[in-house]
Amino acid sequence: MDSMFDLTGHVGLVTGGNGGLGLGMAEGLARAGAAVCVWGTNEAKNAAALERLSHHGTPVSVMRVDVSDEEQVLAAMSDLVGRHGRLDTCIASAAVTIGPRKPSFVDTTLQEWQTFMRVNLDGTYLTLREAARQMITQGAGGSLVGLSSIAAQLGAPRDQAYAASKGGIAAMMRGLAVELGRYNIRCNTLVPGWTRSPAQASWEADEAVATAVMKRLPLRRWGEPEDWAGIAVFLASASSSFLTGEEIRLDGGFVLT
Repeated sequence: MDSMFDLTGHVGLVTGGNGGLGLGMAEGLARAGAAVCVWGTNEAKNAAALERLSHHGTPVSVMRVDVSDEEQVLAAMSDLVGRHGRLDTCIASAAVTIGPRKPSFVDTTLQEWQTFMRVNLDGTYLTLREAARQMITQGAGGSLVGLSSIAAQLGAPRDQAYAASKGGIAAMMRGLAVELGRYNIRCNTLVPGWTRSPAQASWEADEAVATAVMKRLPLRRWGEPEDWAGIAVFLASASSSFLTGEEIRLDGGFVLT
């Protein structure tokens, strides 16, 4: 492997890494030689991810973690460091979303709004806070990656809570880039477009939605989880050592049309 992208001895954490684009990123890190830890709440998906990632021959650990629960995040980070000894890259991709049949804004509830904030925004905050603490303690720098969404960049009718939670992540990452740069911790945001995943299955199955999406996709296909492997390796590796505070969009050109 090209030494620019060789992650041998590297330890990466991917929350929500048991499926979809999160698993694609976890696989990219493992194939590049990194030890990988995955946090997810679905035990069946966790077990499947462990089996799949273990085929790459690098150390892998998978834990059931609800990132919106501070105590669980603290315990899981302690376990990760105990198992792997360090943390070099943290990709916070755990999130909740809902299918295409959503209520109008005026029919939503505060509880529904808070669910998105608790998991998508609070969970990302807790994960990255603990990752940053560990990286500062190690004194060797690192890479923090937050997952936003094109929903935060476009008008997203009936999707305001999700869009707001994802927009908050992008804003948080810019602030982290400025604050943590002195520790050589790079902080960047990935902005996904339409990517196949269990969470997106209901969208893909809706013929009207699928037709509308494909008309606007210059590449004329859904994103696949493996499309996210390369960018994960790039952001974890020394090849991105001078990149921080950026939003990198992978959407097949959707927002251009």
